[in-house]
Amino acid sequence: MTLTMALIVHKYGGTSMGSTERIRNVAKRVAKWARAGHQMVVVPSAMSGETNRLLGLAKELMPDPREPQSLRELDMIASTGEQVSVGLLALALQAEGLDAVSYTGWQVPVKTDSAYTKARITSIDDARIRADLQQGRVVIVTGFQGIDTLGHITTLGRGGSDTSAVAVAAAMKADECLIYTDVDGVYTTDPRVVPEARRMSTISFEEMLEMASLGSKVLQIRSVEFAGKYRVPLRVLSSFTPWDIELAEEARSGTLITFEEDEKMEQAVVSGIAFNRDEAKVTVLGVPDKPGVAYQILGAVADANIDVDVIIQNVSHDGRTDFSFTVPRNDYARVMDLLKGQVAPAMGATAVTGDPKICKVSIVGIGMKSHAGVAAKMFRTLSEESINIQMISTSEIKTSVVIDEKYMELAVRALHRAFELEAAAA
Repeated sequence: MTLTMALIVHKYGGTSMGSTERIRNVAKRVAKWARAGHQMVVVPSAMSGETNRLLGLAKELMPDPREPQSLRELDMIASTGEQVSVGLLALALQAEGLDAVSYTGWQVPVKTDSAYTKARITSIDDARIRADLQQGRVVIVTGFQGIDTLGHITTLGRGGSDTSAVAVAAAMKADECLIYTDVDGVYTTDPRVVPEARRMSTISFEEMLEMASLGSKVLQIRSVEFAGKYRVPLRVLSSFTPWDIELAEEARSGTLITFEEDEKMEQAVVSGIAFNRDEAKVTVLGVPDKPGVAYQILGAVADANIDVDVIIQNVSHDGRTDFSFTVPRNDYARVMDLLKGQVAPAMGATAVTGDPKICKVSIVGIGMKSHAGVAAKMFRTLSEESINIQMISTSEIKTSVVIDEKYMELAVRALHRAFELEAAAA
């Protein structure tokens, strides 16, 4: 990234905004970039824990809101966390002597569909932001939220501030989007599980997309999808480095998500290990083996706005088969109710069973495209640890397995060691 008069988007997570002292440090960091001559747009999350507190209050009054009208109210409540953050950060920047202005998503506006609690951005009108930047202001925009065609406030789901920041960067054709978080980049796996995990200086967009989709919590998957679709240069770095670090050093720190696959990156057969414990397995037993069965099951789940991940259909016996798939654990009870109450009886299935205590562990690497035997090495490693594989899913650059949740950390450590990720070249 060139450091001369660029349009830069900064995104700060909840821990970075966790207290007035931390907000003051964010303001000092943003001010440093602005004083260097850059046009600055900042997208902060709610203060750490605030969204959980707000939703906790809501659930005291309605423990299990499911109807669209109730979900609309959850968005009305949850969106206020970011509104507080942008106002506080604007004041902190003004105290630094900068001209700063804050906006909510609906004021920009950030337009979304009407899928309350997990809305998707459809467009962003950047005219208001551009006008302020031309006046020399720092513009602060709420993450995580927008407005639908009926004028209702919507939220984008957990991690939605990442998506907001990248979407703003895409709409404005920003020179770079910097995601400041409580980690200093993207690691080969979670260092809390594998202390030897190594920070990568670069990772390809393809790998980051897989890592995010497979459970890596560094970036929300929709933010990576946006970055890929609009070719937004994206960097993940720590907000806990000193705010007065040299600008040139800061601009090179963290992990750059790149669209160029250089020779050095090709050498890494496996770049990282991702895992996700927030999944559950559902099996529909004794399904008639005939065309349209998969659609009957998964169509009903999709109509309920529930994502499906790994899917397996077993070999048919006596005209019947078993159909298994995984869903987010938070949606497990809803899926079981839906299948047992409507879908399974209508199609003549014999039973619906489930297991909410599973996890998914995945190996990711663009080098897997050109190296044979990678999946076999993964399966051998798990076998040596006596870990049973329940389901398998593959793509060009990843292999995922579903295993019992209690073996997750053992599996991640064994695979990280087997593929020598702690020693891989940065």
